[in-house]
Amino acid sequence: MFKWVKVVGGVLLGLVVGSGVEGAAVTSSANVKHRSSGTAHSTTSTRSRTVAKTSKVTKTSTKTATKSTKTVNGKSVVATTVSGRRRGARTKLAVRRTRHYEHFSANSFADNLTLGDVTDGEEPLVRAAAIEALGNMNGTALAIDPSSGRILAMVNQKLALSRGAEPCSTIKLSVALAALEEGIVKRDTPVNLGGKYHLTLTEALARSNNAYFETLGRSLGFERVKHYANEFGLGELAGYHIQGEQLGIYPDEALPASLGGVGRMCSFGESVSMTPLQLGALVSAIANGGTLYYLQHPENAIDISTFEPRIKRQLNIAPLIPEIVDGMQGAVMYGTARSLRTNFNQFPVMGKTGTCSNNGTRFGWFASYADTPNGRIVTVFFLEGGRPTFGPKAAELTGNFYQALWDKSYFHPKMQAATGALGGTE
Repeated sequence: MFKWVKVVGGVLLGLVVGSGVEGAAVTSSANVKHRSSGTAHSTTSTRSRTVAKTSKVTKTSTKTATKSTKTVNGKSVVATTVSGRRRGARTKLAVRRTRHYEHFSANSFADNLTLGDVTDGEEPLVRAAAIEALGNMNGTALAIDPSSGRILAMVNQKLALSRGAEPCSTIKLSVALAALEEGIVKRDTPVNLGGKYHLTLTEALARSNNAYFETLGRSLGFERVKHYANEFGLGELAGYHIQGEQLGIYPDEALPASLGGVGRMCSFGESVSMTPLQLGALVSAIANGGTLYYLQHPENAIDISTFEPRIKRQLNIAPLIPEIVDGMQGAVMYGTARSLRTNFNQFPVMGKTGTCSNNGTRFGWFASYADTPNGRIVTVFFLEGGRPTFGPKAAELTGNFYQALWDKSYFHPKMQAATGALGGTE
């Protein structure tokens, strides 16, 4: 759904609120980085648009068509006047569109992604499925057991353990939980985004609506936004003695107002650096009911046999989780992550996409948890590169991952055991 707004002197006087993938809000600031709004082409262009406007003219007795060129607020405008015998002849104004494409220097594809990975303590089938799903896309894939914090597989560990990147729209999970905890909204609270346009939390999560989360961010204020982000694990190491893990960044000061302020921090995570492990730990806490585990990555058989879960802290989010689940599942069913269902629909998956870019490099995130026949599993796919890289692509690869596990019968043994225990015959 779009709310058209007026362009005066080349400046957009409001927001175009979209329901497309990543739901990017259009901004009038020329110095803000390009943001994605959903598809591979639309995510990389900034367009100046106006709606053709019509006005009635007086009734005439002959049919004529005239064109003239006018200058409106510094823009060339073609005016076409059509008149005829019928009432309602109209004058149309159409402003020429201009496009500015973002140029990417990073490569979306890479070879030897697994070079240097430590794999002896991982689940072989899970790792094989993650490698197959990732293919030659330049990125990393994590699979986590949310009931213990054990990393089942981590493909391209060099990238997974790096300093991280802008979280893009995945930051919306943290902001949603913060707003729910503060009582600002519930999942079905209509939030006014201008005029008669309203949106609920469920719809905003599913469609990744930026204007909605900018509104929540401004309502919360920077101090509360930062408090909850830190509580959920951003700005601190997510792993327990994981060799090579680096720390993401959550800033101590809000983004300057000229760059979008706390609103932009809450819609795109601008000025924040988040690691795949930090996102995986947060989604694991959502999946398990509120326990923030230290993530652990066993490196050998001894580590597996002596593994013990380690709790970092308990989060008071159990009552809030039902308020965001519909939006996370909606992302997969009809929203920004619907590309996942192209490849897989055997069991429910709840998740959140993210797409943004910085200095010629584009980021694509998708974090999810799935209700599998073997219990829940958490995944994080993080991609970086150029034009082919974006959040819905990460969601598509996640679908490939679940399908590969299904094809490898990873879920079947426990399904059969459970059926046998119940006395079933099929």
